[in-house]
Parts: sequence; structure tokens; C-alpha cells
Amino acid sequence: MSKVVIILGSSRSNGDTFKVVSRIQEFLNCDIIDLNSYTISYYDYNHDNRGDDFMPLINDVIRKYKIIVLATPVYWYTMSAVLKTFLDRFSDLLTIEKELGRQLRGKELGVISCSLGSKVDEEFWHPFKKTADYLGMKYLGDRHFSGLDDVEEVQSFLQLLNTNY
Repeated sequence: MSKVVIILGSSRSNGDTFKVVSRIQEFLNCDIIDLNSYTISYYDYNHDNRGDDFMPLINDVIRKYKIIVLATPVYWYTMSAVLKTFLDRFSDLLTIEKELGRQLRGKELGVISCSLGSKVDEEFWHPFKKTADYLGMKYLGDRHFSGLDDVEEVQSFLQLLNTNY
């Protein structure tokens, strides 16, 4: 069992964000979950979406991994829609699946972003930090990647994770 999972939330399964994630995987024994491989519908107050892939997926993630890394390209100054939908569904873990949601406490969260720009504004990370805090997770930190061969940034991100082994 790997301690680390990278959840890829990109509209292109083989795009630049995937290439960065694959580069990280070369250095780190971890699993990659591509959200495009799952059918996850938007949050629904009536929970009519209980039959989609979200609950089995998040149950598997919570059961298997200590460190969750979210990876997203930057679209219009924020995370991708597929990753936002995934995070919105965490609301199910606060309402209809509270026991499962409580199991996120003590887990660790890191975030990777990718774009052609050399950096993102500090506000970009806010939803991730606040989500980790609200759920009782430890926020490990984040890194933005603008180049696929940025070995220093890869090493820097790995240091965030390695301090917790």
C-alpha cells in the first residue's frame, strides 16, 4: 500500500499537469487517480447522486492513503472544474457520510498546480488550505509548476511530503 495518492483533476488526462504528476511519480512511490476516469456529479442537496462514483472513490482514498495530493491546472485563476466538483462532494462527508468524513482527520493534504505562468497568486491556495483546516487535515503545502523539467520544484515538493514519513 502506498502512503501517497495524487488525484489528477484536469480536463486533459494526458496534459501538462499529468506530465508533472508523472515526473513526481518517478521519484515517489505513489498512485495516481485520474478524476476523468470516474463519473462524479455535482453536489446535490437532495443527494440524488448517491449512485455515482464519488462515494466508492473517496472511501477507497480514505481507507488506503495517508497523504492526498491534489493536482490541477490553473483555469481562469482557479482550480479545474473537475477538481472543484470533486471537492464540492466532500459536503456529502459532512452530511450523509459523517463517519467516513471524520476519517479524514489526521490525513495530510498537498496541492500541485500547473500553468504556463511562472506563479499563481497566494489566493489560489486558499480553498485548499481552508478545506484541510475544516476537515482536520494537515496542510503540507503547495507548489506551482510552469515547466515540465523543473527538477528543483519537483524536489522541493517531495521535501514537503518526505518530512512526514
